Amino acid sequence: MMFQIELPESELQEFFFQAIAWCTENYPYVAGFDGNSVNYPQGTFPKAIYAGSNVSSLEELSDDYKKKVGIISYDLKNQLEKLSSSRTPLVEVPDTLFFEVSFSLIFNETAISMDVLHANEVYEKIRQSVLLTKPNPKVSIQPLTSREKYIENVHAIRQHIEEGDMYELNYCLAYTFVENTWNPILAFKELMHVSPMPFSVFFKAKHQYLLGASPERFLKKEGDALIAQPIKGTIRRGKTWEEDSNLASLLLNSEKERAENLMIVDLMRNDLSKISKVGSVKVEELFGVYPFPRVHQMISTVTSTIKDNVSIADIFQATFPMGSMTGAPKIKCMELIDRYEDFRRGWFSGSVGIFQPNGDFDLNVIIRSIIYDQATGKGYFAVGSAITYDADPAYEYEECQLKASAIRQILE
Repeated sequence: MMFQIELPESELQEFFFQAIAWCTENYPYVAGFDGNSVNYPQGTFPKAIYAGSNVSSLEELSDDYKKKVGIISYDLKNQLEKLSSSRTPLVEVPDTLFFEVSFSLIFNETAISMDVLHANEVYEKIRQSVLLTKPNPKVSIQPLTSREKYIENVHAIRQHIEEGDMYELNYCLAYTFVENTWNPILAFKELMHVSPMPFSVFFKAKHQYLLGASPERFLKKEGDALIAQPIKGTIRRGKTWEEDSNLASLLLNSEKERAENLMIVDLMRNDLSKISKVGSVKVEELFGVYPFPRVHQMISTVTSTIKDNVSIADIFQATFPMGSMTGAPKIKCMELIDRYEDFRRGWFSGSVGIFQPNGDFDLNVIIRSIIYDQATGKGYFAVGSAITYDADPAYEYEECQLKASAIRQILE
């Protein structure tokens, strides 16, 4: 029986973080999702917390009809394609991890619903959980790639484009830190304050954590409908309404940003066509510009109707990794990413989301996120942008710094 209780809106958010803290103490696997009431096409993540103890494989997702939460590393590409990764992992994480939900806590505007035995007792224990009031220590961040090396690599990537190796490549920079006393729950709370995003997530797998403020959906399945929403195109927010409006218009009308977005839309259409009914792949919105706290983003929406008897493993085989984080064509881009990036991506630019008992799911793109291993104190985050032939290396570098600003703020 579902336990439900109303709480004042002012207390709901604090209870959300208290519940995450309680779950991390009582379960090895925890996921807190928050859409932060963002107005987003096709909706956002629900505000919910899930926890559990039992894990399963990707192949089992379509078979046992239980609610699960899963995380998929970018490095799953090595199992899906004839690829490898020569870089050393900054944090060693599993390629896939799916846990069965045994505790759930669902939030709406005025109430919480809890599905667990002895719910009254659990509720009281959560209310008594005390989040540490001592702030996190300031963290020293180390860039793996200098600005000079970044610019040199962008020139090299442009040379590959000129030679016809690919059209566009998503090139990323990583930043590392080491801090054994860092509290990931406090960090997630701070991240939600400075960067409330539609696909935000707190994910715990034993001693490893993902803290994400992602603006991007990878893929959503509702019945026989598939929905992909690649983001390509970024510009900062303005300080006044007039400046903000002008910047949004500048993004919308930028030939370069439109070209980047269109290439990934075409790639996504091609990926979806492998698993969708003939003639069902459609672009519902092209070049939509949406405001977020620090940036405007260009988002397109591609939909299709899935073929009969297609498994979740089949869907990943056709679509993962997402084109917005590789470039086009995918295979060549992933080979060059391993050559030019100074790190192994791991969970960064992978995906995390919720899998329903009926086979539906909603998955984000792991960007604007911190990966942290509490056992070693090691953490990292990464940012990137799409490199096309007419990319300005200095501008692309500054775009990366803009995307990193919220994470740097809470770490430094």
